[in-house]
Amino acid sequence: MKIKFTIFAMIILVGIIGRIDTVTAGNNEEIATLAGGCFWCLEAVFEELQGVSEVESGFAGGRFDASYQEVCSGETGHAEVVQITFDPAVISYAEILAVFFSVHDPTTLNRQGADVGTQYRSAVYYHDDSQKAIAEKAITTLTKEKIWPNPVVTEIAPYDKFFIAEDGHQDYYKNNRNQGYCQVVINPKLAKFRKEFADRLKD
Repeated sequence: MKIKFTIFAMIILVGIIGRIDTVTAGNNEEIATLAGGCFWCLEAVFEELQGVSEVESGFAGGRFDASYQEVCSGETGHAEVVQITFDPAVISYAEILAVFFSVHDPTTLNRQGADVGTQYRSAVYYHDDSQKAIAEKAITTLTKEKIWPNPVVTEIAPYDKFFIAEDGHQDYYKNNRNQGYCQVVINPKLAKFRKEFADRLKD
């Protein structure tokens, strides 16, 4: 399936949604919590984005703390997520979502490529009503513009708790560039992201 998401689609999305203030993390920073398949992939992308100061890999959507192996069973209720701290003066929440929707397929239920299970679902965990409205508008816009041939199945749910993953999952791509998954899955995703968002990358 060829996804038509491009910089033009990002412009459409951000232009319609606009910039809306969201939850404050401190020092005028905000937080986004997103699930889009393996958290190693999303972490690698958002760590290169201007305005992002921190990206942590972990789990959300479940009620209790759990290990990576337990979450991989698909029985804990968790999704693999990244928790992104960003400066809204540099990049808006709408733009964060535009990148998010461009680097994963939000039309495949509980799956991203060969990664299958509820832990790999597409989800936006909103921190307040503003984030919820932006996420809902994003999906409405992307559906209307027919960016994908199939319906968007991204879950929009209230943020509850974030459970950080073990140390070995933090900065995974940076520390494991030669690992097979990084070479086969993350590298192509990063290459596409870097090409389409070249003007938004950190120096």
